[in-house]
Amino acid sequence: MIYVNGRFLTQKLTGVQRFASEISSALVKLRDDIIFLVPEDNIISHDISSDFKLEVVKGGRGHFWEQITLPLYLRRANSPLLISFGNTAPIRYKNQIVTHHDISYIRYPKSYSLKFRLLYKMVTPFILNNSKAILTVSDFSKKEIASHYHIPESKINVIYNAVSEIFSPKLSHNNLERGQSNFALAVSSHNYHKNFHGLIDAFMTSELKTKLKIIGSNALSFNSIDFSKADKEKIEFIGRVSDEELVELYNQAKFFVFPSFYEGFGIPPLEAQACGCPVLSSDQASMPEVLNNSVMYFNPFSKEDIVQSLKRIDDDSDIRKSLSELGLINSSRYSWYSSALKVNDLIKYHHAK
Repeated sequence: MIYVNGRFLTQKLTGVQRFASEISSALVKLRDDIIFLVPEDNIISHDISSDFKLEVVKGGRGHFWEQITLPLYLRRANSPLLISFGNTAPIRYKNQIVTHHDISYIRYPKSYSLKFRLLYKMVTPFILNNSKAILTVSDFSKKEIASHYHIPESKINVIYNAVSEIFSPKLSHNNLERGQSNFALAVSSHNYHKNFHGLIDAFMTSELKTKLKIIGSNALSFNSIDFSKADKEKIEFIGRVSDEELVELYNQAKFFVFPSFYEGFGIPPLEAQACGCPVLSSDQASMPEVLNNSVMYFNPFSKEDIVQSLKRIDDDSDIRKSLSELGLINSSRYSWYSSALKVNDLIKYHHAK
């Protein structure tokens, strides 16, 4: 049997949990020998786990369960192969494949609480060095992790994110029709390195008549940012929405903006592209790798560049139409099934050893 660390099923859905749930869902269609180990009475993602074989391992929850209860259970079961798709894993369990999305907590400590940073700095070296293999979500992150933690790149495997089938065009590709909604969309948590403060400042300076709608909420591990000075007539904070609501907003938006300083991958721009929404993106970190030539890029550290890019995409329907078409092509390059196949190859290799 192959065991998966099911702690992600007890956590709210963000990019890390999205990766874990989608890869898991695709993987169980490839194998029938996967069991998800979960804490007792603590699952919140029942819709995701309905097709999973679950085994409850009693004894606490959270980090205690992951670091104490889970490895004790595995050792009693003769130390089988464990797959951890979240950013954390048992630090002293060696027969496992682990996942590390990026090192944003190193590059942008301002985004995270002191408690979070200390925990990650303490446990991550053990997790990465004790594992058989490491998964990450881009070549950019692979190089970042290898360089910072002095790990051979050969140990790190790139498993790309993708978008689920629900994200698809619901309108015609007539950009004038799309533009009638007259709002731009941005999606992410509001921690510092996502650069919503820079986007809002630029948007309020730009004199665009187009409104900006921002979806997302602060995760507990992120330092909150005060957006109280934002002009409520131009900026609307929507909070968390369902996938169905998100698809509708992607389809209605005039264009999508992704202003991040640092991303291991960045799923929201791909989701927007899969819905036919033209994308304006930061040119930093993994974004050129993930988006190639399918977006209009800007320097997120330059307010002037953001403003000029916003004006250009807002004014030019031909550009938006071209980006919409390029985006659909780009988003189609990624597949959860293809990513799960790569994970399955790793499982076969390490399970056989």
